[in-house]
Amino acid sequence: MTHSFQHSALAGACLAAISFSQASAFAQAVTTGVPTEIVITGNPLGRDQTTVPVSAMGRNDLLERGQSTLGETLNGLPGVSSTYFGPNASRPIIRGLDGDRIRVLHNSASSLDASALSYDHAVPLDVLSTDRIEVLRGPAALLYGGSAVGGVVNVIDNRIPREAMSGVLGKAQVQAGTGNDERSLAGLVEAGNERWALHVDGFDRRTGDVRVPVSLACDKTDETRFAKRICNSASESRGGAIGASTFWANGYLGASVNSYQSDYGTVAEDKVTIGMKTTRYALEGQLRQLPGWFESVKARLGHTDYQHTEFFNGGPETVFSNKGQDLRIEARHRPLSGWQGVLGVQADSSRFSAVGDEAFAPFSRTRSQALFVHEELPTTWGQVTAGARWESVRVESLGNPDLPSFDEGVGVKKFTPFSVAAGAVFKLSPTWSLTGNAAMTQRAPKDYELFANGPHLATNAWEIGHKDLGLEKSNSLDAGVQWKTGPDSLNVTAFASQFSNYIGLMNTLDVEDGLPVQLYQGVKARFYGLEASGRQRLWQNTSTLDFDWRADTVRATNESTGEALPRIAPMRLGATLVYGQGPWNAKLGADWHAAQKRVPEGSVATGAYTLVNASVSYRQKLDITVLQWFARLDNLTDQLAYSASSILTSTAFGKSPLPGRSFKLGVQASF
Repeated sequence: MTHSFQHSALAGACLAAISFSQASAFAQAVTTGVPTEIVITGNPLGRDQTTVPVSAMGRNDLLERGQSTLGETLNGLPGVSSTYFGPNASRPIIRGLDGDRIRVLHNSASSLDASALSYDHAVPLDVLSTDRIEVLRGPAALLYGGSAVGGVVNVIDNRIPREAMSGVLGKAQVQAGTGNDERSLAGLVEAGNERWALHVDGFDRRTGDVRVPVSLACDKTDETRFAKRICNSASESRGGAIGASTFWANGYLGASVNSYQSDYGTVAEDKVTIGMKTTRYALEGQLRQLPGWFESVKARLGHTDYQHTEFFNGGPETVFSNKGQDLRIEARHRPLSGWQGVLGVQADSSRFSAVGDEAFAPFSRTRSQALFVHEELPTTWGQVTAGARWESVRVESLGNPDLPSFDEGVGVKKFTPFSVAAGAVFKLSPTWSLTGNAAMTQRAPKDYELFANGPHLATNAWEIGHKDLGLEKSNSLDAGVQWKTGPDSLNVTAFASQFSNYIGLMNTLDVEDGLPVQLYQGVKARFYGLEASGRQRLWQNTSTLDFDWRADTVRATNESTGEALPRIAPMRLGATLVYGQGPWNAKLGADWHAAQKRVPEGSVATGAYTLVNASVSYRQKLDITVLQWFARLDNLTDQLAYSASSILTSTAFGKSPLPGRSFKLGVQASF
């Protein structure tokens, strides 16, 4: 991708909500118009030296590179690809791992939806209402559960203000695009004083069918037509939130409620659309400067009500619902023999149901409780981190009154995952450092991995769960080197993960109702790869010219069969020239994706391609208002390309090319 990102690593495996220093920096950036580099505070102690590889997209990155889905927004970060089920549904893939192995958080709290259940289910959020996204690559199970074995994505906003403010702040954004006829607008207002703060935001995004370089068949009206657009890829999304906090000398207490709605086409089926709605209520607070063993305590409580309906020809077919609560409490203790850290508890409860023709998973209830500890020891040569997490998980199948096929699997499964990890950073010099991490993680199977039994048209298969699945177990290592001097930097990380029981959806020779049968099974698997990025300043005078580069590769093997695992992104190489002069900034870059021919039987190989992108931005200050004008051109050469990590490439090849050439223009006003 053509953007450059700040790459930092964290000394622990916890992505926390915006810190107080971050809130101050945000306020300064809004009021002065000067972008402030915000230090990532991804561990509970807020340190800046790091062991775990992390990337961040701040406000300027999101303004320039934000897409309508989370996966496509993050696609191109080191080690991060996308599930890409068309332009409306896409989750991030980290180091070849997807689905429930990637934990998506909202302000460090659980984000409850149905996006991990099926590739055509969207993540219910939009970057128009987001301040920052942090991506932790590698095992993060210590603080967020075994489901975070691949990594953590933390979407951060200020809907619960965490620091007092003075006066009124706000922003408004308008943008339009040609590739999908996008028309979007968003805005927020914050007001307060030293005792209270109020936040209100809202957004609306509308898009049409996406343009592509090749003509595709479309049968929306019982008459097949051909056009250079992805049929049934239009969307309408809208949402908003209101939040408020009260502050005192040693803490704060805040609450928020936010709603997200989206109506979009599923692209794999010309006449199927999804209507989604989710509402989340959150309560958060912190007490500081406490007496006794603990310095501070932070708590978050949330309730989510998620539902989406799948329509065929405008009529409702299947309704998916997921409702749940999550509670998280972290207590930071005072130093003990040099060690500093946090102890915490977490509890989650959710109830899932699917009613209709495509209910391939039964009603279910999942409950989990966890205890975790994260510790850090600063040293003269760097820092050591260590931690552990114990969980109790209960997954219950409740059957389905309309579908007797689920009766046989009704029952309760209990699991007790345990995970440990340790890491270190060695400061070799003021400019060079080495990092290393080791982790043993365990993940409890999800409800659909245990109890699924039905047709799933998004994967074009009849999916069957395995109620006797055990814990998914893995051992992981990564090692990295970082160098930074002035504007120049270098980051290289090698990683490897060995699974003694990797739970995957495996092909069989059976057929059910004309669909190939796929069975959730545990196999031995191995993942390993390399991530690298850097910046070199080529010129500096009244203007600057930088050369940004990036590369990553991952190889994944089913060691039980010797075959490659499916949907693994190929080797990727990218470079961008970044020019800056005063209020102007311009970028021109290209990303090369190698051919992916290492695929299992039944998957489709993809060819190599190169995507060229360009952007320009201009910052204009008008009295107390700052205007940020931006324009970008994606896929400048209108290259025809197919994603190796998208299931559509194998199940609906004729409907799955990546978007063609697109021009986007917009402005953001801050005051």
